[in-house]
Amino acid sequence: MARKALKLASWTSMALAASGIYLYSNKYLDPNDFGAVRVGRAVATTAVISYDYLTSLKSVPYGSEEYLQLRSKVHLRSARRLCELCCANRGTFIKVGQHLGALDYLLPEEYTSTLKVLHSQAPQSSMQEIRQVIREDLGKEIHDLFQSFDDTPLGTASLAQVHKAVLHDGRTVAVKVQHPKVRAQSSKDILLMEVLILAVKQLFPEFEFMWLVDEAKKNLPLELDFLNEGRNAEKVSQMLKHFDFLKVPRIHWDLSTERVLLMEFVDGGQVNDRDYMERNKIDVNETKNQRLRERRSHGLVEISRHLGKMYSEMIFVNGFVHCDPHPGNVLVRKHPGTGKAEIVLLDHGLYQVLTEEFRLNYCHLWQSLIWTDMKRVKEYSQRLGAGDLYPLFACMLTARSWNSVNRGISQAPVTATEDLEIRNNAANYLPQISQLLNHVPRQMLLILKTNDLLRGIEAALGTRASASSFLNMSRCCIRALAEHKKKNTCSFFRRTQISFREAFNLWQINLHELILRVKGLKLADRVLALICWLFPAPL
Repeated sequence: MARKALKLASWTSMALAASGIYLYSNKYLDPNDFGAVRVGRAVATTAVISYDYLTSLKSVPYGSEEYLQLRSKVHLRSARRLCELCCANRGTFIKVGQHLGALDYLLPEEYTSTLKVLHSQAPQSSMQEIRQVIREDLGKEIHDLFQSFDDTPLGTASLAQVHKAVLHDGRTVAVKVQHPKVRAQSSKDILLMEVLILAVKQLFPEFEFMWLVDEAKKNLPLELDFLNEGRNAEKVSQMLKHFDFLKVPRIHWDLSTERVLLMEFVDGGQVNDRDYMERNKIDVNETKNQRLRERRSHGLVEISRHLGKMYSEMIFVNGFVHCDPHPGNVLVRKHPGTGKAEIVLLDHGLYQVLTEEFRLNYCHLWQSLIWTDMKRVKEYSQRLGAGDLYPLFACMLTARSWNSVNRGISQAPVTATEDLEIRNNAANYLPQISQLLNHVPRQMLLILKTNDLLRGIEAALGTRASASSFLNMSRCCIRALAEHKKKNTCSFFRRTQISFREAFNLWQINLHELILRVKGLKLADRVLALICWLFPAPL
């Protein structure tokens, strides 16, 4: 009997081992999909990071030079461990890591620079998994739906990947397909993060990052519903239809589901890809001749200015904000008809809908910051939940030092020294920043992320927020506040008065911008250009 039992156990073990090897080799089974593996890895990483902070900084005097250097090393080690955890657990972990990596000027530079790589390290589903999702959601095989379908994805993100395909009627489309396991794992991953953050808070009372879990709980279900993304795309396309420089791909609703989104294929290069702009003759500022460089840089300035106009309109006027403008979601191309640079806005899964009260307070706050009305900066910062930390809040919004905010953010461009100072302060004031983020309205969190992503694009283009961009923001604020006042009055005389006041304020801004441009003119260059025109050099 013992011999028979041993024989049965041996055959059973061999069968299980062979099945495991077969499943693993065919990618049906991935150890990373087991809950115990994912939980164990997350718990271990959290424990190691916590232990590193507790022991490494314990014996060093707080605030000393040695403390700052050592803390930077601990930040870097911890950021790398966190990045490795996100890459291993994938899905929701990568999404949250990308969110943290976008918070420049809010989190220590060691974290943001390390976690930024997650935008290019998202997991890729196999073609077998892609076929399965399409079959389950659309009820047909790929060859029945498409004339051709590229196996290699155009791009891969934390929740989905996009393939280029051609329909049987000849139209080229982009097919966004959700990773098959991410929906099932997302709720468990969020619960795990919540438990771990609560545990860390017991060790470090100043660690207040529950806002991150709250945001994931609210936003992830929306991002996993591709029909919601399609509706957002159509809404923003209609909302900003007056901007001829903006292109939002059309949605094919007949072949779209919660996990599959079919949209018009629009080619383009990432907004920070200067090589693409050169190849496609979209001007870039890389020439040696100063005047030619200035002329070519105009293209990049225009792209940056268009982005500013677009997002100012979303935030201040409409209160419906695309909250994931990282370079992979903002493309640039030459318009097929006009040849002008056109911005293509992708990935409409994450939008922030602002309440009217929040939007108007935010308008007033930015108006106060632009025109250096510090009394109202304090008032409206506190209305938005900043409390006594309103100076820190103003610095976080503008990515400028408190001295620059007091002097006027449109008076002088940011310098490399000031930029370094802001990044260093993000590390020094991390407890206060996390406290602030835990108290401001939830709507503010994605707005801050959006601000930082836009600044990252400006940095890549070699343009930083200028007086012109601040004036464009001010125009949107004036329009939004005037519209609110007109909506809340029944008096024709009062509405007319508000309209005249609005027109006068906009005229003032136009005049101010004209004066700035005149001041910026270089008389010598103008005279030289005139001489060259009057007396052209012989061939």
